[in-house]
Amino acid sequence: MTRFNANIGPTDSITDIEGIKVGNAHNEQVRTGTTVILPDVPVAMGVDVRGGGPGTRDTEALDPTCLVEKVHGLVLSGGSVFGLAAADGVTSYLSGQGVGLPISPLAVPVVPSAILFDLANGGDKNWGDEAPYRHLGISAAKAASRSVENGPVGAGYGAMAGAQKGGLGTASLSTPDGMMVGAIVAVNSFGSAGDAAQSGHGVVDLPKLGFVGANTTIAAIATNMALDKAGCKRLAMMAQDGFARSIRPVHTPFDGDTVFALSTATHVPELDQPELDQPELDQGVAMAVLGTLAADCLVHAIEKAIRAANP
Repeated sequence: MTRFNANIGPTDSITDIEGIKVGNAHNEQVRTGTTVILPDVPVAMGVDVRGGGPGTRDTEALDPTCLVEKVHGLVLSGGSVFGLAAADGVTSYLSGQGVGLPISPLAVPVVPSAILFDLANGGDKNWGDEAPYRHLGISAAKAASRSVENGPVGAGYGAMAGAQKGGLGTASLSTPDGMMVGAIVAVNSFGSAGDAAQSGHGVVDLPKLGFVGANTTIAAIATNMALDKAGCKRLAMMAQDGFARSIRPVHTPFDGDTVFALSTATHVPELDQPELDQPELDQGVAMAVLGTLAADCLVHAIEKAIRAANP
């Protein structure tokens, strides 16, 4: 597999990956929201964290040395540490649907999550003893479908990107041999993003940066390629280059930039020279192509998020 042509997927969305659904929910008064990615069946997943202020849940379980091989959902949420409760809601909802590990009278879902900071965006955060995120998680899970919007929706509802509005963006790419990759990203960056970042090449324009501490861009990459947890980790690492190409500055001490990668494992590539019998080399070439496509797809998703949020 040496060809490198890629086309935009049918809906240009992460749900072009067969077996993936996305649900969004938001609270207009609080100016925040949650995005849930639900696979039809459990999937391998990896994660790469590069920001200096991350907020995550169950990411250690994604380490290739850990026991659990497959996960049942993924949550991206606003709300900083309060937003981690969205995964509680999704976990409860999935368990009620019988989704999860059959290790107790209840199904036990594994649902990693990551959050961004949108607490300083002017919304009403006086929610008393119970933040809205558990209910947002349940609502987003119930709303999961193949249709995904771009802009101020879900986890991107209250986001900012430097001096611009941030938002949610999704995109997909496919190759002629059937390899597909999709991305979904909630852009809430300290630095400028999309076209604004590119136009600032060579200059760090501090007045245009976001509020210090009010940041983090979080994303998920999905592919139909058959990958294990280690392969998903490598894919997430390569996809992070999409952040570096679209956000400036990136991975700062004020960001919690995190990328997840998951595999539905429905596609095995046809290799150009199977007679060479070099499986490690063949897999490495496939990963090089896939990781590059993932970074490209993430760039496209970030651009769509910013443009939809700032028409």
